Amino acid sequence: MGIFSRISDIINSNISAILDKAEDPEKMIRMMIQEMEETLVEVRSSTAKVIAEKKTVNRRIEQLGRQAADWEEKAELALKKEREDLARAALIEKSSVLTTIQMLEDELTKLDETLNKLSHEIEQLQAKLTDARARQKTLLMRTTAAQSRVNVNQKLHNYSIDNAMNKFEYYERKIDQMEGQVDSLNIKQRGLQDEFEELANQEKIDQELESIKAKLNK
Repeated sequence: MGIFSRISDIINSNISAILDKAEDPEKMIRMMIQEMEETLVEVRSSTAKVIAEKKTVNRRIEQLGRQAADWEEKAELALKKEREDLARAALIEKSSVLTTIQMLEDELTKLDETLNKLSHEIEQLQAKLTDARARQKTLLMRTTAAQSRVNVNQKLHNYSIDNAMNKFEYYERKIDQMEGQVDSLNIKQRGLQDEFEELANQEKIDQELESIKAKLNK
């Protein structure tokens, strides 16, 4: 698969759709990030090669430009010496050099187009990689949170906890019964106390009544 084809597949991929279909989203996102990182390294390496090639072509064009100028000077010299045949041969060589320069300039244009495309692809690929890493971080947080909830639920439904809660409820009922018995005793004791207080009160009233009668008899 060509590098531009790989980049296109990555950029056009729908990360959400891929993760929704994946049995193991975490594993899938790791694989996608690895693929993006490897492709990004490859693209940058290709970019460096194109830049190096462009420099080489530019140097070659400069060399050929000097050669073309040299052949033109030779043609002028030959004409000055009335050697039209040599001047014609020099101009033929100059024309050949200029043809080569034109070919190299066309190649240079293609290299510039390739660099522009690679630069654009790198930007898109970097943005896709940033998005994938953000999704990976979110997935890890969600996985951690989900695992915590699972652990809590498992502990809540653990037999020992259920058994402890049952015992706690049993002791609560026992305490309620004991408190009820205490309240019942308090009620009985209060009732008996009230009766004695009532008797004492009646005795006091009887004494006051006898005291009044004795006073009246006098």
